[in-house]
Amino acid sequence: MTVVLNGDAVEIGAGATLADLVRRLGHDPARPGVAAAVDGTVVRRVDWPTTEVADGAVVEVLTAVQGGA
Repeated sequence: MTVVLNGDAVEIGAGATLADLVRRLGHDPARPGVAAAVDGTVVRRVDWPTTEVADGAVVEVLTAVQGGA
């Protein structure tokens, strides 16, 4: 299956969850400051382990960054 993960087409296995994709990007799904959306809809962190990502889905994983100029 192919999904778009943060703008890049990636291959994933059947049954891959949102938590799997967050880990794939090197983030700990339990870490504060990470948010994820599937096809434009924000998914609650508690649902990441059970949210299977469908073929063709667009997934965005964002992290909060602190700082300023």
